[in-house]
Amino acid sequence: MPQNQHLLDNIAIILLEPKYPENIGSAARAAWNMGISRIIVVAKEYPDHGRMAKLATHNALALIDTMEFHESLADALKPFSQVIGTTARRGRHRLPGNSPREVMKKILPLLPANQIAFLFGPEDRGLTNDDLKYCQLRSAIPTADFSSLNLAQAVAIHCYEIFHAVVHEQKDITPAPKIATSHEIENMYTYMEDSLSQIDFLQDKSHTYYMRNIRQFFSRIRLESRETNLIRGICRQFLKHES
Repeated sequence: MPQNQHLLDNIAIILLEPKYPENIGSAARAAWNMGISRIIVVAKEYPDHGRMAKLATHNALALIDTMEFHESLADALKPFSQVIGTTARRGRHRLPGNSPREVMKKILPLLPANQIAFLFGPEDRGLTNDDLKYCQLRSAIPTADFSSLNLAQAVAIHCYEIFHAVVHEQKDITPAPKIATSHEIENMYTYMEDSLSQIDFLQDKSHTYYMRNIRQFFSRIRLESRETNLIRGICRQFLKHES
């Protein structure tokens, strides 16, 4: 096993509402070839095993057999400290995406102590703004004519960049400490949202706008668990006082 390859165990590929089971199989095959052993699918119904296995091939079949399944994206993301949303879409309310290589430079120091998720959206529409609210980083694959790639291609490119960075670049990185999980962060946002609503800071017309900006602000800060607990505790006491 190449040096540092064990760090790939801290990375998961999450497929949100994939339309075709065959694409899950192709994604599993790409992940397996690059040493990534964790595939998570979020959907309303469990995909057809036979159709997934057909494209996974024999070697990657183990990833299909051990694949995690969730009906809720929030539940699937609970253990992860950093979530990278992969998207080619642009919009007024979207942060600019980094290339996969730039993303790896940002997350390499986190890998020894944190679980990292790469989130891929449905083939026909990609990730929505509501999906991306869970993501601290965005990854966009540069192409010659700015066209989008299919799901299996996007997964394969990201898996290669992950493998290359971990095996060839990780040895010179100073590890970062363990940071808060998505579950802890989302709990903090819930208390913040309740507190700001209590003082009418979040009006009907501006609610989504301000919460999006609050999330973008905190996504640039790598909060530790104790810090999210502190903010949540302040909000909880505020809510008690106001009631």
